[in-house]
Amino acid sequence: MKRRYDNPKTYYISVNEKYNFSHIVALLWMLFSIVLSIPWLNDFARYISWPAAVLIISGISYIPGYMNAFMVSSLLLDRQPPLMQSNPKLPITVLIACHNEEKSIHTTLSYVVKQEYEGRIEVIVIDNNSSDRTAEAAKAAGEELGIDLRVVEEKTPGKNHALNRALSLVNTELMITLDADTLLHKWALKHIVSRMASAPPEVCAVAGAVLVRNSRNNFFAKVQEWDYFLGIASIKRLQGMFQGTLVAQGAFSLYKTEAVRAVNGWPDAIGEDIVLTWNFLAKGWKVYFEPLAVAFTDVPESFRHLVRQRSRWARGMIEALKIVKPWQQPSKYTKYLTGCNLLMPYLDVVYTFCWLPGLVLAFFGIFWIVGPTTLFVLPLTFAQNYILYRFQKQVFRTLNLRIRKNLRGFFAYVLVYQMIMSPVSVYGYIQEVLQRKRVWK
Repeated sequence: MKRRYDNPKTYYISVNEKYNFSHIVALLWMLFSIVLSIPWLNDFARYISWPAAVLIISGISYIPGYMNAFMVSSLLLDRQPPLMQSNPKLPITVLIACHNEEKSIHTTLSYVVKQEYEGRIEVIVIDNNSSDRTAEAAKAAGEELGIDLRVVEEKTPGKNHALNRALSLVNTELMITLDADTLLHKWALKHIVSRMASAPPEVCAVAGAVLVRNSRNNFFAKVQEWDYFLGIASIKRLQGMFQGTLVAQGAFSLYKTEAVRAVNGWPDAIGEDIVLTWNFLAKGWKVYFEPLAVAFTDVPESFRHLVRQRSRWARGMIEALKIVKPWQQPSKYTKYLTGCNLLMPYLDVVYTFCWLPGLVLAFFGIFWIVGPTTLFVLPLTFAQNYILYRFQKQVFRTLNLRIRKNLRGFFAYVLVYQMIMSPVSVYGYIQEVLQRKRVWK
Protein backbone atom coordinates (compact mmCIF):
# COMPACT_ATOMS: atom_id res chain seq x y z
CA MET A 1 0.00 0.00 0.00
CA LYS A 2 1.37 3.37 -0.99
CA ARG A 3 0.64 6.73 0.62
CA ARG A 4 -0.72 9.37 -1.74
CA TYR A 5 1.51 12.43 -1.59
CA ASP A 6 -1.27 14.83 -2.50
CA ASN A 7 -3.29 13.74 0.53
CA PRO A 8 -1.33 12.27 3.45
CA LYS A 9 -4.46 10.77 5.03
CA THR A 10 -5.31 8.54 2.09
CA TYR A 11 -3.63 5.45 0.71
CA TYR A 12 -3.45 4.03 -2.78
CA ILE A 13 -3.98 0.28 -3.00
CA SER A 14 -2.55 -1.08 -6.23
CA VAL A 15 -4.59 -3.28 -8.56
CA ASN A 16 -2.30 -6.19 -7.75
CA GLU A 17 -2.81 -5.74 -4.01
CA LYS A 18 -6.59 -5.64 -4.48
CA TYR A 19 -6.43 -8.77 -6.63
CA ASN A 20 -4.34 -10.74 -4.13
CA PHE A 21 -6.35 -9.57 -1.12
CA SER A 22 -9.66 -10.51 -2.77
CA HIS A 23 -8.36 -13.99 -3.59
CA ILE A 24 -7.26 -14.48 0.03
CA VAL A 25 -10.72 -13.46 1.28
CA ALA A 26 -12.40 -15.75 -1.26
CA LEU A 27 -10.15 -18.67 -0.33
CA LEU A 28 -10.85 -18.23 3.38
CA TRP A 29 -14.60 -18.10 2.69
CA MET A 30 -14.42 -21.28 0.62
CA LEU A 31 -12.39 -23.10 3.30
CA PHE A 32 -14.97 -22.00 5.88
CA SER A 33 -17.73 -23.40 3.67
CA ILE A 34 -15.89 -26.68 3.15
CA VAL A 35 -15.38 -27.22 6.89
CA LEU A 36 -19.06 -26.58 7.59
CA SER A 37 -20.16 -28.84 4.74
CA ILE A 38 -18.23 -31.98 5.77
CA PRO A 39 -21.23 -33.66 7.48
CA TRP A 40 -23.41 -32.88 4.44
CA LEU A 41 -20.68 -34.14 2.11
CA ASN A 42 -20.34 -37.40 4.05
CA ASP A 43 -24.09 -38.02 3.99
CA PHE A 44 -24.39 -37.25 0.30
CA ALA A 45 -21.39 -39.45 -0.60
CA ARG A 46 -23.15 -42.48 0.86
CA TYR A 47 -25.65 -42.30 -1.99
CA ILE A 48 -23.52 -41.29 -5.01
CA SER A 49 -19.82 -41.75 -3.98
CA TRP A 50 -17.30 -39.19 -2.73
CA PRO A 51 -16.01 -37.99 -6.14
CA ALA A 52 -19.54 -37.38 -7.45
CA ALA A 53 -20.56 -35.63 -4.21
CA VAL A 54 -17.52 -33.34 -4.32
CA LEU A 55 -18.16 -32.55 -7.99
CA ILE A 56 -21.79 -31.58 -7.40
CA ILE A 57 -21.31 -29.67 -4.14
CA SER A 58 -18.35 -27.77 -5.61
CA GLY A 59 -20.60 -26.63 -8.46
CA ILE A 60 -23.45 -25.46 -6.27
CA SER A 61 -21.57 -24.13 -3.24
CA TYR A 62 -17.77 -23.96 -3.14
CA ILE A 63 -16.98 -22.39 -6.51
CA PRO A 64 -19.95 -19.96 -6.62
CA GLY A 65 -19.10 -18.96 -3.05
CA TYR A 66 -15.48 -18.33 -4.01
CA MET A 67 -16.48 -16.20 -7.00
CA ASN A 68 -19.00 -14.20 -5.00
CA ALA A 69 -16.55 -13.61 -2.15
CA PHE A 70 -13.92 -12.44 -4.63
CA MET A 71 -16.41 -10.07 -6.21
CA VAL A 72 -17.68 -8.63 -2.92
CA SER A 73 -14.22 -7.99 -1.50
CA SER A 74 -13.05 -6.49 -4.82
CA LEU A 75 -16.02 -4.15 -5.08
CA LEU A 76 -15.43 -2.93 -1.53
CA LEU A 77 -11.94 -1.86 -2.63
CA ASP A 78 -13.04 -0.36 -5.94
CA ARG A 79 -12.35 3.31 -6.52
CA GLN A 80 -12.83 4.70 -10.00
CA PRO A 81 -9.74 6.64 -11.11
CA PRO A 82 -10.52 10.34 -11.57
CA LEU A 83 -11.11 11.73 -15.04
CA MET A 84 -8.13 13.76 -16.17
CA GLN A 85 -10.23 15.36 -18.92
CA SER A 86 -13.82 16.20 -18.07
CA ASN A 87 -14.81 17.99 -21.26
CA PRO A 88 -13.14 16.30 -24.26
CA LYS A 89 -13.66 17.61 -27.77
CA LEU A 90 -12.32 14.68 -29.78
CA PRO A 91 -14.26 13.92 -32.99
CA ILE A 92 -16.13 10.61 -32.92
CA THR A 93 -18.12 8.45 -35.30
CA VAL A 94 -21.24 6.63 -34.10
CA LEU A 95 -22.07 3.35 -35.87
CA ILE A 96 -25.68 2.17 -35.70
CA ALA A 97 -26.33 -1.25 -37.25
CA CYS A 98 -30.03 -1.69 -38.06
CA HIS A 99 -32.28 -4.55 -39.06
CA ASN A 100 -35.93 -3.52 -39.46
CA GLU A 101 -35.67 -0.45 -37.24
CA GLU A 102 -37.90 1.90 -39.22
CA LYS A 103 -39.98 2.77 -36.14
CA SER A 104 -37.16 3.33 -33.67
CA ILE A 105 -34.29 4.92 -35.63
CA HIS A 106 -35.64 8.48 -35.43
CA THR A 107 -35.84 8.35 -31.63
CA THR A 108 -32.35 6.89 -31.33
CA LEU A 109 -30.88 9.60 -33.56
CA SER A 110 -32.73 12.32 -31.67
CA TYR A 111 -30.94 11.30 -28.47
CA VAL A 112 -27.60 11.47 -30.28
CA VAL A 113 -28.45 15.05 -31.26
CA LYS A 114 -29.24 15.92 -27.61
CA GLN A 115 -25.74 15.00 -26.43
CA GLU A 116 -23.95 17.66 -24.41
CA TYR A 117 -20.69 16.96 -26.19
CA GLU A 118 -18.58 19.65 -27.80
CA GLY A 119 -16.64 17.43 -30.21
CA ARG A 120 -17.76 16.68 -33.76
CA ILE A 121 -20.17 13.74 -34.03
CA GLU A 122 -20.52 11.82 -37.28
CA VAL A 123 -23.13 9.08 -37.60
CA ILE A 124 -23.17 6.07 -39.92
CA VAL A 125 -26.39 4.07 -40.06
CA ILE A 126 -25.98 0.62 -41.61
CA ASP A 127 -29.15 -0.95 -42.98
CA ASN A 128 -28.51 -4.68 -42.68
CA ASN A 129 -30.85 -6.39 -45.13
CA SER A 130 -34.00 -4.82 -43.68
CA SER A 131 -37.39 -5.66 -45.14
CA ASP A 132 -38.93 -2.35 -44.03
CA ARG A 133 -38.02 1.29 -44.80
CA THR A 134 -35.19 1.60 -42.28
CA ALA A 135 -32.82 3.35 -44.70
CA GLU A 136 -35.42 5.90 -45.80
CA ALA A 137 -36.49 6.58 -42.21
CA ALA A 138 -32.86 7.14 -41.17
CA LYS A 139 -32.22 9.57 -44.04
CA ALA A 140 -35.38 11.51 -43.26
CA ALA A 141 -34.47 11.69 -39.56
CA GLY A 142 -30.96 12.88 -40.42
CA GLU A 143 -32.30 15.74 -42.53
CA GLU A 144 -34.89 16.71 -39.94
CA LEU A 145 -32.46 16.65 -37.02
CA GLY A 146 -29.54 18.20 -38.88
CA ILE A 147 -27.12 15.33 -38.21
CA ASP A 148 -23.85 14.66 -40.03
CA LEU A 149 -25.31 11.36 -41.19
CA ARG A 150 -24.41 8.75 -43.77
CA VAL A 151 -26.67 5.78 -44.53
CA VAL A 152 -25.13 2.67 -46.10
CA GLU A 153 -26.55 -0.73 -46.91
CA GLU A 154 -25.14 -4.18 -46.21
CA LYS A 155 -27.06 -7.05 -47.78
CA THR A 156 -25.21 -9.90 -46.03
CA PRO A 157 -27.19 -10.68 -42.86
CA GLY A 158 -25.27 -10.41 -39.60
CA LYS A 159 -24.33 -7.58 -37.27
CA ASN A 160 -20.63 -8.19 -37.80
CA HIS A 161 -21.06 -7.69 -41.57
CA ALA A 162 -22.96 -4.45 -40.97
CA LEU A 163 -20.32 -3.01 -38.62
CA ASN A 164 -17.41 -4.08 -40.82
CA ARG A 165 -19.11 -2.43 -43.78
CA ALA A 166 -18.98 0.88 -41.90
CA LEU A 167 -15.49 0.36 -40.45
CA SER A 168 -13.80 1.25 -43.72
CA LEU A 169 -15.72 4.54 -43.80
CA VAL A 170 -14.67 5.76 -40.35
CA ASN A 171 -12.25 8.70 -40.47
CA THR A 172 -12.04 9.52 -36.76
CA GLU A 173 -9.65 8.03 -34.18
CA LEU A 174 -12.54 7.05 -31.93
CA MET A 175 -15.83 5.38 -32.79
CA ILE A 176 -18.88 4.23 -30.89
CA THR A 177 -21.27 1.38 -31.57
CA LEU A 178 -24.87 1.98 -30.59
CA ASP A 179 -27.87 -0.31 -30.95
CA ALA A 180 -30.82 1.12 -32.83
CA ASP A 181 -33.15 0.65 -29.83
CA THR A 182 -30.74 2.22 -27.33
CA LEU A 183 -31.08 5.80 -26.06
CA LEU A 184 -28.14 7.79 -24.72
CA HIS A 185 -28.22 9.83 -21.55
CA LYS A 186 -27.35 13.42 -22.45
CA TRP A 187 -23.86 13.12 -20.87
CA ALA A 188 -23.13 9.61 -22.12
CA LEU A 189 -20.70 10.56 -24.88
CA LYS A 190 -18.91 13.11 -22.72
CA HIS A 191 -18.28 10.58 -19.96
CA ILE A 192 -17.23 7.68 -22.15
CA VAL A 193 -14.84 9.78 -24.23
CA SER A 194 -13.48 11.39 -21.03
CA ARG A 195 -12.65 7.94 -19.68
CA MET A 196 -10.77 7.06 -22.87
CA ALA A 197 -8.97 10.42 -22.97
CA SER A 198 -7.91 9.95 -19.33
CA ALA A 199 -6.78 6.34 -19.79
CA PRO A 200 -3.29 4.95 -20.47
CA PRO A 201 -2.41 4.40 -24.15
CA GLU A 202 -2.87 0.62 -23.93
CA VAL A 203 -6.61 1.07 -23.27
CA CYS A 204 -8.31 0.40 -26.61
CA ALA A 205 -11.99 0.33 -25.64
CA VAL A 206 -14.41 1.56 -22.97
CA ALA A 207 -17.71 -0.19 -22.29
CA GLY A 208 -20.63 2.02 -21.38
CA ALA A 209 -23.28 1.19 -18.77
CA VAL A 210 -26.41 -0.17 -20.43
CA LEU A 211 -29.60 -0.08 -18.35
CA VAL A 212 -33.23 -0.99 -18.99
CA ARG A 213 -35.61 1.51 -20.55
CA ASN A 214 -38.87 -0.50 -20.71
CA SER A 215 -38.96 -1.86 -17.15
CA ARG A 216 -42.47 -0.55 -16.51
CA ASN A 217 -43.99 -2.67 -19.27
CA ASN A 218 -44.26 -6.13 -17.69
CA PHE A 219 -42.84 -8.51 -15.08
CA PHE A 220 -40.07 -9.92 -17.28
CA ALA A 221 -38.77 -6.42 -17.96
CA LYS A 222 -38.99 -5.52 -14.25
CA VAL A 223 -36.77 -8.46 -13.29
CA GLN A 224 -34.25 -7.67 -16.01
CA GLU A 225 -34.03 -4.09 -14.77
CA TRP A 226 -32.25 -5.38 -11.66
CA ASP A 227 -30.10 -7.76 -13.68
CA TYR A 228 -28.74 -4.83 -15.72
CA PHE A 229 -28.68 -2.42 -12.79
CA LEU A 230 -26.95 -4.74 -10.30
CA GLY A 231 -25.84 -8.03 -11.88
CA ILE A 232 -24.33 -6.97 -15.19
CA ALA A 233 -23.09 -3.67 -13.75
CA SER A 234 -21.33 -5.47 -10.86
CA ILE A 235 -19.58 -7.86 -13.21
CA LYS A 236 -18.44 -5.04 -15.49
CA ARG A 237 -17.32 -2.95 -12.56
CA LEU A 238 -15.26 -5.87 -11.24
CA GLN A 239 -13.74 -6.58 -14.64
CA GLY A 240 -13.03 -2.91 -15.29
CA MET A 241 -11.30 -2.67 -11.92
CA PHE A 242 -8.86 -5.33 -13.11
CA GLN A 243 -8.49 -3.59 -16.50
CA GLY A 244 -10.11 -6.39 -18.45
CA THR A 245 -13.80 -5.75 -19.09
CA LEU A 246 -14.69 -8.94 -20.95
CA VAL A 247 -17.39 -7.47 -23.18
CA ALA A 248 -17.29 -4.01 -24.70
CA GLN A 249 -20.91 -4.58 -25.71
CA GLY A 250 -22.11 -3.54 -29.13
CA ALA A 251 -25.15 -1.82 -27.60
CA PHE A 252 -22.96 1.06 -26.39
CA SER A 253 -19.16 1.06 -26.31
CA LEU A 254 -16.27 3.25 -27.44
CA TYR A 255 -13.33 1.89 -29.45
CA LYS A 256 -10.08 3.13 -30.87
CA THR A 257 -10.64 2.74 -34.60
CA GLU A 258 -7.15 1.46 -35.35
CA ALA A 259 -7.43 -1.15 -32.58
CA VAL A 260 -10.55 -2.61 -34.22
CA ARG A 261 -8.82 -2.64 -37.58
CA ALA A 262 -5.74 -4.27 -36.06
CA VAL A 263 -7.81 -7.34 -35.09
CA ASN A 264 -9.58 -7.38 -38.49
CA GLY A 265 -12.84 -5.91 -37.26
CA TRP A 266 -15.81 -7.76 -35.84
CA PRO A 267 -15.57 -11.55 -36.27
CA ASP A 268 -18.20 -13.78 -37.82
CA ALA A 269 -19.62 -14.93 -34.49
CA ILE A 270 -22.98 -14.80 -32.76
CA GLY A 271 -21.23 -12.94 -29.94
CA GLU A 272 -19.20 -10.67 -32.18
CA ASP A 273 -18.66 -8.07 -29.46
CA ILE A 274 -17.44 -10.72 -26.98
CA VAL A 275 -14.90 -12.20 -29.39
CA LEU A 276 -13.77 -8.74 -30.50
CA THR A 277 -13.08 -7.76 -26.87
CA TRP A 278 -11.20 -10.97 -26.13
CA ASN A 279 -9.06 -10.39 -29.23
CA PHE A 280 -8.13 -7.01 -27.75
CA LEU A 281 -7.23 -8.57 -24.41
CA ALA A 282 -5.17 -11.31 -26.11
CA LYS A 283 -2.94 -8.57 -27.55
CA GLY A 284 -2.22 -7.24 -24.06
CA TRP A 285 -4.51 -4.23 -24.49
CA LYS A 286 -6.89 -3.08 -21.77
CA VAL A 287 -10.62 -2.51 -21.81
CA TYR A 288 -12.22 -0.17 -19.27
CA PHE A 289 -15.78 0.35 -18.04
CA GLU A 290 -17.33 3.75 -17.40
CA PRO A 291 -20.39 3.59 -15.08
CA LEU A 292 -21.31 7.24 -15.72
CA ALA A 293 -21.66 6.67 -19.47
CA VAL A 294 -25.26 5.48 -19.35
CA ALA A 295 -27.57 4.34 -22.12
CA PHE A 296 -31.04 2.80 -21.90
CA THR A 297 -32.13 -0.12 -24.03
CA ASP A 298 -35.27 -2.19 -24.55
CA VAL A 299 -35.06 -5.70 -23.10
CA PRO A 300 -37.16 -8.72 -24.12
CA GLU A 301 -40.68 -8.59 -22.74
CA SER A 302 -41.62 -12.19 -23.47
CA PHE A 303 -40.09 -15.39 -22.13
CA ARG A 304 -39.47 -16.61 -25.66
CA HIS A 305 -37.45 -13.54 -26.65
CA LEU A 306 -35.56 -13.59 -23.34
CA VAL A 307 -34.55 -17.21 -23.99
CA ARG A 308 -33.36 -16.29 -27.48
CA GLN A 309 -31.26 -13.40 -26.21
CA ARG A 310 -29.62 -15.15 -23.27
CA SER A 311 -28.96 -18.36 -25.19
CA ARG A 312 -27.17 -16.18 -27.79
CA TRP A 313 -25.06 -14.68 -25.01
CA ALA A 314 -24.17 -18.17 -23.76
CA ARG A 315 -23.20 -19.23 -27.27
CA GLY A 316 -21.13 -16.09 -27.68
CA MET A 317 -19.17 -16.92 -24.54
CA ILE A 318 -18.42 -20.43 -25.84
CA GLU A 319 -17.31 -18.98 -29.18
CA ALA A 320 -14.91 -16.64 -27.39
CA LEU A 321 -13.52 -19.48 -25.27
CA LYS A 322 -12.85 -21.54 -28.40
CA ILE A 323 -11.10 -18.68 -30.22
CA VAL A 324 -9.10 -17.16 -27.32
CA LYS A 325 -8.20 -19.64 -24.56
CA PRO A 326 -8.02 -18.17 -21.02
CA TRP A 327 -4.49 -19.48 -20.48
CA GLN A 328 -3.42 -17.58 -23.62
CA GLN A 329 -4.34 -14.24 -22.09
CA PRO A 330 -1.19 -12.21 -21.33
CA SER A 331 -2.51 -10.65 -18.10
CA LYS A 332 -3.07 -12.69 -14.94
CA TYR A 333 -6.20 -10.63 -14.31
CA THR A 334 -7.80 -11.57 -17.62
CA LYS A 335 -6.59 -15.16 -17.20
CA TYR A 336 -8.68 -15.33 -14.04
CA LEU A 337 -11.67 -13.43 -15.41
CA THR A 338 -11.90 -15.45 -18.63
CA GLY A 339 -11.11 -18.61 -16.66
CA CYS A 340 -14.26 -18.00 -14.62
CA ASN A 341 -16.19 -18.15 -17.89
CA LEU A 342 -14.52 -21.48 -18.60
CA LEU A 343 -16.27 -22.80 -15.47
CA MET A 344 -19.70 -21.37 -16.31
CA PRO A 345 -20.96 -24.34 -18.40
CA TYR A 346 -20.07 -26.70 -15.54
CA LEU A 347 -21.78 -24.46 -12.98
CA ASP A 348 -24.90 -24.00 -15.12
CA VAL A 349 -25.19 -27.75 -15.79
CA VAL A 350 -24.82 -28.59 -12.09
CA TYR A 351 -27.32 -25.87 -11.14
CA THR A 352 -29.85 -27.04 -13.75
CA PHE A 353 -29.64 -30.80 -13.31
CA CYS A 354 -28.62 -31.05 -9.64
CA TRP A 355 -29.48 -27.93 -7.65
CA LEU A 356 -32.98 -27.41 -9.08
CA PRO A 357 -34.06 -31.05 -8.52
CA GLY A 358 -32.36 -30.85 -5.12
CA LEU A 359 -34.44 -27.80 -4.27
CA VAL A 360 -37.60 -29.78 -4.99
CA LEU A 361 -36.34 -32.63 -2.78
CA ALA A 362 -35.53 -30.16 0.02
CA PHE A 363 -39.20 -29.15 0.18
CA PHE A 364 -39.91 -32.77 1.14
CA GLY A 365 -37.19 -32.81 3.81
CA ILE A 366 -34.59 -34.60 1.67
CA PHE A 367 -31.38 -32.56 1.89
CA TRP A 368 -29.11 -34.67 -0.31
CA ILE A 369 -28.18 -31.81 -2.64
CA VAL A 370 -29.60 -28.56 -1.32
CA GLY A 371 -28.44 -28.39 2.26
CA PRO A 372 -27.82 -25.75 4.93
CA THR A 373 -24.33 -24.92 3.58
CA THR A 374 -25.78 -23.69 0.30
CA LEU A 375 -27.46 -20.91 2.27
CA PHE A 376 -24.03 -19.35 2.85
CA VAL A 377 -24.10 -18.13 -0.74
CA LEU A 378 -27.15 -15.96 0.03
CA PRO A 379 -25.45 -13.50 2.43
CA LEU A 380 -22.74 -12.91 -0.16
CA THR A 381 -25.36 -12.40 -2.84
CA PHE A 382 -27.23 -9.81 -0.79
CA ALA A 383 -23.95 -8.13 0.24
CA GLN A 384 -22.86 -7.93 -3.38
CA ASN A 385 -26.17 -6.42 -4.45
CA TYR A 386 -26.16 -3.94 -1.58
CA ILE A 387 -22.63 -2.76 -2.42
CA LEU A 388 -23.55 -2.31 -6.08
CA TYR A 389 -26.77 -0.56 -5.14
CA ARG A 390 -24.72 2.00 -3.21
CA PHE A 391 -22.42 2.53 -6.20
CA GLN A 392 -25.33 2.77 -8.61
CA LYS A 393 -27.23 5.14 -6.35
CA GLN A 394 -24.26 7.52 -6.45
CA VAL A 395 -24.09 7.18 -10.25
CA PHE A 396 -27.78 8.05 -10.58
CA ARG A 397 -27.39 10.99 -8.21
CA THR A 398 -24.51 12.33 -10.33
CA LEU A 399 -26.58 11.97 -13.51
CA ASN A 400 -29.74 13.49 -11.96
CA LEU A 401 -31.60 10.22 -12.40
CA ARG A 402 -34.00 8.47 -10.05
CA ILE A 403 -34.02 4.75 -9.22
CA ARG A 404 -37.42 3.25 -9.88
CA LYS A 405 -39.23 1.47 -7.06
CA ASN A 406 -39.38 -2.15 -8.14
CA LEU A 407 -39.30 -4.39 -5.05
CA ARG A 408 -41.24 -7.20 -6.69
CA GLY A 409 -38.74 -7.35 -9.52
CA PHE A 410 -35.81 -7.18 -7.07
CA PHE A 411 -36.86 -10.18 -4.97
CA ALA A 412 -37.66 -12.16 -8.11
CA TYR A 413 -34.20 -11.29 -9.43
CA VAL A 414 -32.39 -12.37 -6.25
CA LEU A 415 -34.41 -15.52 -5.49
CA VAL A 416 -35.75 -16.85 -8.80
CA TYR A 417 -33.90 -15.32 -11.75
CA GLN A 418 -30.99 -17.78 -11.72
CA MET A 419 -33.47 -20.66 -11.88
CA ILE A 420 -34.37 -19.37 -15.33
CA MET A 421 -30.98 -18.20 -16.55
CA SER A 422 -28.98 -21.37 -15.90
CA PRO A 423 -31.29 -23.68 -17.91
CA VAL A 424 -31.42 -21.06 -20.67
CA SER A 425 -27.62 -20.91 -20.73
CA VAL A 426 -27.45 -24.71 -20.93
CA TYR A 427 -29.81 -24.49 -23.90
CA GLY A 428 -27.41 -22.03 -25.52
CA TYR A 429 -24.42 -24.32 -24.91
CA ILE A 430 -26.29 -27.19 -26.55
CA GLN A 431 -27.12 -24.97 -29.53
CA GLU A 432 -23.45 -24.14 -29.97
CA VAL A 433 -22.37 -27.79 -29.67
CA LEU A 434 -24.93 -28.74 -32.32
CA GLN A 435 -23.99 -25.67 -34.41
CA ARG A 436 -27.58 -24.52 -34.77
CA LYS A 437 -28.38 -21.61 -37.07
CA ARG A 438 -27.32 -18.19 -35.82
CA VAL A 439 -29.96 -15.49 -35.52
CA TRP A 440 -29.03 -11.82 -34.91
CA LYS A 441 -32.34 -10.77 -33.35
